[in-house]
Amino acid sequence: MTSRVNRRTALGLGTAATAGAVLVGAPASAAGRPGRSASAAASPELVAPRIAAAFQREKSLTGGNWQVHLSLENGVTPLVAVSESADRRVEAYSVNKIAVAVAVLDRIDRGLLTLDQRVEVAASTVVPGGDGIFVLDTAYPSSVTVGHVLANLLTVSDDTASRLCGLVCPAAEINRTLAAKGFPDTQVQPLSDPHRFYLGTSTARETHALLRALVAGTLLSPSSTALVLKLLRSPVAFTDGIRRTMSSAERARVATKAGWFVDARHEAGVVFDTTGAAVLTYVLFADGQADRDNFGATHPVVQARARLGRFFLDATAQLRGTADAPRHRIARQRPSNGG
Repeated sequence: MTSRVNRRTALGLGTAATAGAVLVGAPASAAGRPGRSASAAASPELVAPRIAAAFQREKSLTGGNWQVHLSLENGVTPLVAVSESADRRVEAYSVNKIAVAVAVLDRIDRGLLTLDQRVEVAASTVVPGGDGIFVLDTAYPSSVTVGHVLANLLTVSDDTASRLCGLVCPAAEINRTLAAKGFPDTQVQPLSDPHRFYLGTSTARETHALLRALVAGTLLSPSSTALVLKLLRSPVAFTDGIRRTMSSAERARVATKAGWFVDARHEAGVVFDTTGAAVLTYVLFADGQADRDNFGATHPVVQARARLGRFFLDATAQLRGTADAPRHRIARQRPSNGG
């Protein structure tokens, strides 16, 4: 912890700090109760400073470096609540799997690939010790569909799925596609094998713009847009951070993607209102904090994001997306008992 916010300091920050202070030390079941005071504000102009104060408190608790861009929908132009080091190009790690998926789906939108096309999975393709499902399977070679690859890429952040995406969309094409769509800093890092890449870089501002373009429907076809948002909002998508202290219905309103490697703990996504319209877009890139070997929910940055996620949801509870904004249907979770 690099700095401390005592009671006098918190009170000195006024109403915004008071709203942010409910984030500290609250159990999941209680975290939503103080949030009702935050949701009393019914306009982006009132919500923005409260979110900014909440973020500053969490930043002071974790220390390290933060690259952040966070906005509220407010008509034609979003209202920026927080923007810090937003143009610093950093390793985006698995957050860039959204960008990889965009490039693959762009090929599908252009008729060069299909979701049901099969991809061969060789034992040599599987990332040893990597995150995801493929590494757990001991029966290779095998084959899966492109749709299966994308589902694993964006939900459980499967590392082997990244390599499989490279088989159907080489690194150079991924970068050309992203640059052509207006994202020159969101690029994978090609390796000597044209089908292999590291996940590469982005900036908080550019990832924010990519997410807003996705939700607006200007990045991909309607069917491809719906697929990405369905995967990022699914019950098996990342739940340690922003979505941790939310109900299943609340989690379905948040599309999120995390990325973790070395000392970085990133997360980026969109909060939707109950009609499926976006109300808040966040990019939280963080690195340089303590506990770098802990990739679980107890990492200080991941805990900070969990508190912020609860606050984001409560603070925007009375906000509604703009009248002409696209609505993305929120799927109801239907657990099964087999059969």
